[in-house]
Amino acid sequence: VIAPLSGDLSALGLGIRNSVDLAIRQANDAGTIPGWKLELAAEDDEAKPDTGKNAATKLASDAEVVGVVGTLNSSVAQSVIPVLDAAKIVQVSPANTNPALTKGADYLTNPVRPNANYFRTCTTDAVQGPFAAQYLLGEGIKKVATVHDKKSYGQGLVTEFTKAFESGGGTVVAAETINPDDKNFSAVISKVKGAGPEALYYGGEYPQAGPLSKQMKAAGLKVPLMGGDGIFSGEFIKLGGTDGDLATSVGAPVETLDSAKTFVEGYKAAGFSEGYEAYGAYSFDAANAIIQALKVSLASATDAKSAREATIKAMASVSFDGATGKVAFDEFGDSVSRVLTVYAVTDGAWAAKKTGSLK
Repeated sequence: VIAPLSGDLSALGLGIRNSVDLAIRQANDAGTIPGWKLELAAEDDEAKPDTGKNAATKLASDAEVVGVVGTLNSSVAQSVIPVLDAAKIVQVSPANTNPALTKGADYLTNPVRPNANYFRTCTTDAVQGPFAAQYLLGEGIKKVATVHDKKSYGQGLVTEFTKAFESGGGTVVAAETINPDDKNFSAVISKVKGAGPEALYYGGEYPQAGPLSKQMKAAGLKVPLMGGDGIFSGEFIKLGGTDGDLATSVGAPVETLDSAKTFVEGYKAAGFSEGYEAYGAYSFDAANAIIQALKVSLASATDAKSAREATIKAMASVSFDGATGKVAFDEFGDSVSRVLTVYAVTDGAWAAKKTGSLK
């Protein structure tokens, strides 16, 4: 696992780590891969590209490592994927949503897969941004301001949202940016407020989104803040998110899926001190996808390292019913699932408003 296990985004990272741990425990208990025992090696990327690259280098040099679940951040993935690819180690992300990771920088007009080792169980910004735009337009909101944190994830979300919102007849009345470590958003709020938006769409994660929501309401900009799965955490509400704020997240609400019951029950029974958060079920499925591939690649392998390349090849054919639903990958390594949910903060907690697929 490569994920932020410390720092502002650790709530999400620890949920990822624990969910992979659960999948490993279950596979070992069931003897899923005869003659082999799986172990968890978790590295903290601190949500920083350079730290993630170092973590990937460390894991790649370990002959026992045959697969990685991670990363959380698309910006970190950009540093991690090439290192693991060079070592022929399969990587499955439960959370990276930037479309360029699987289809290249020119993904809209000439999609080309950059790295054969990389897969993901979540859907992408190319689906999530437009899904949010369609929701707001359906609610009668025609004027929106956008703000993003200049990172790969946030910028990608806002780009895709903006295209869909404008093509659907909406107007982006202000487009602003912040820095990822900003704490005071008064200057941006002042600019946005003057443009008179009916909602603010934010590209980024909860450490900034929560305070931004709190500060904009205090400044008299009393409109909903909407973001992507990076703000879909209880931490967003603790940091200032208020009733009426919105988020999209990948898949249907885990608690409502029959397919996820064994995951939720297993997670509780395992006694982890942290919640599984937004990406737990996707991490569980990512780990189990690697385990399914290892059943093929390790069957005739004499040691773990020699199975690396065969594991990548086997992953392309993996298909099973996971906690989040159907787990399988297209020719780019993207999830075949395009289901998303809009959540609203209601009485101080996230509540599902609408689940569906992009139209």
